[in-house]
Amino acid sequence: MKAATRIAAPGFSLTELIVTVLIVAALAGIGFPIVRKGLESSHKAGCLSNLRQIGLGLESYLQDNSQVMPMLETGRRSRDEDIPVLENTLDQYLETEEVFRCPADREVFAATGSSYIWNSTQSGLRRTQLEFFGTDDPGRIPLVIDKEAWHPGADTGSNFLYANMTTGNRVSFAVSP
Repeated sequence: MKAATRIAAPGFSLTELIVTVLIVAALAGIGFPIVRKGLESSHKAGCLSNLRQIGLGLESYLQDNSQVMPMLETGRRSRDEDIPVLENTLDQYLETEEVFRCPADREVFAATGSSYIWNSTQSGLRRTQLEFFGTDDPGRIPLVIDKEAWHPGADTGSNFLYANMTTGNRVSFAVSP
């Protein structure tokens, strides 16, 4: 009598399957933080680009208005509020309202029309009269700021458009004693 021969079924053994799953999990554990950091960097760069475009719109506004800053409220709670804010004052100088949406903003833009706020302490001032917390250096006077700290890991978590129309994420104030 002939002994029955066993033919191995094609496929993976349980051990091979477990090792494969562990390798994939390890690679995902390494890869996801890198992808997330890249996405955060992309959002921050997009936000800074938006602020530069807002700066160009503001520059055009200033040329049309004798270098006097617009009289604006800091921001609004909803799109229904009919008050002078950044997005409805500069809209004629910018190509799209999307400039007012930070890529990292998930909710605020949809509700209010902007991811950014205006530093209303500068409203109505001539460009040469700007002053903020003891400094008149335009490179240290923020005009437009993220409404929230959208960018974790950045120096402040927020991006700024300064009065000299540069952008950044650092702010420092000189306060007199």
